[in-house]
Amino acid sequence: MTEKKITVGIIQQQNTGDIADNKKRLKQHIEQCAAKGAQLVVLQELHNSLYFCQTESTDSFDLAESIPGESTEFYSRIAGELHIVLVTSLFERRAAGLYHNTAVVFDTDGSIAGKYRKMHIPDDPAYYEKFYFTPGDLGFTPIKTSIGTLGVLVCWDQWYPEAARLMALQRADMLIYPTAIGWESSDTPQEQKRQQDAWIISQRGHAVANGLPVVAVNRVGHEPDPSGQTNGIQFWGHSFVCGPQGEILAAAPDDSEWCEVVEIDLTRSENVRRWWPFLRDRRIDSYNDILRRFID
Repeated sequence: MTEKKITVGIIQQQNTGDIADNKKRLKQHIEQCAAKGAQLVVLQELHNSLYFCQTESTDSFDLAESIPGESTEFYSRIAGELHIVLVTSLFERRAAGLYHNTAVVFDTDGSIAGKYRKMHIPDDPAYYEKFYFTPGDLGFTPIKTSIGTLGVLVCWDQWYPEAARLMALQRADMLIYPTAIGWESSDTPQEQKRQQDAWIISQRGHAVANGLPVVAVNRVGHEPDPSGQTNGIQFWGHSFVCGPQGEILAAAPDDSEWCEVVEIDLTRSENVRRWWPFLRDRRIDSYNDILRRFID
């Protein structure tokens, strides 16, 4: 079996309201990862700005951009100059009144390898994403790049085993989750731990069930609520990479920025799937009810 390894750069950043500064620092961090040998660099969800979904404001639609557009030109140049594959997360303006939460992947020559529009859209206190984002219509389709096939999903998608499975069934080499998740100020320390543990366990479970590595990149730091109705969100960081048996390969701190490069051995996926042939033993003849909302 031919050995295949990929080095992945993880950038966990604390953002401010200064978009130009956020992008400048992201560029510096991407360059640091590339200097350490990263072939693939993954950014957090909606990385250009603050997480604007804490409130419902039509003014926030001014943050949206066309794809291709200014941000894709900016990140395309970086990917091409550094000869890396780059996973970005942008607020897409598809048309007036039609917006998506969209991951754009650039190949090593700076070209757009593909994009994925977030399919599962949450609507919770301080996470009012249904106000802003139309559910994706590109399906759960992996993106082929010069270094491998990437199963890119976004944040709330990470709770759904169906999304991970569909990416795996289409030959994704790994699952990637740009993320923005954190604690609300009234959560007790015990509740905070339960939430974070559930987030980690769910994604490690996707790795195990599909025999694939997982890369989860979260934002970090406190972001205030512009309305003043809550005390804002403390994004919990803890970006991590795990292997195809859910083994943790690297994990970021909860409370500070992190820029690291992690080596992923894709050969392990082949071996793990030989040991644990879950795809072989699936009872595809008996799963029709999964298409129902609920079984009464």
